[in-house]
Amino acid sequence: MNFTIECEREDDGRWLAEVPELPGVMAYGAWEEEAVARAEALALRVLAERIENGETTEQPLTISFAAA
Repeated sequence: MNFTIECEREDDGRWLAEVPELPGVMAYGAWEEEAVARAEALALRVLAERIENGETTEQPLTISFAAA
């Protein structure tokens, strides 16, 4: 599985990072790196929950993130 992280700076100065392949996986940070790290962590939590619930069948599982 490969995921893209899209980042943009909001009008209030915060950074928003989103993983488009996982709906709802978005995270804010004071700086870009913080937002990206939070989005990665949230994406991993979502994937772990899907695995625990048997919602994924891909074997073996390899995950990588790339900034857009």
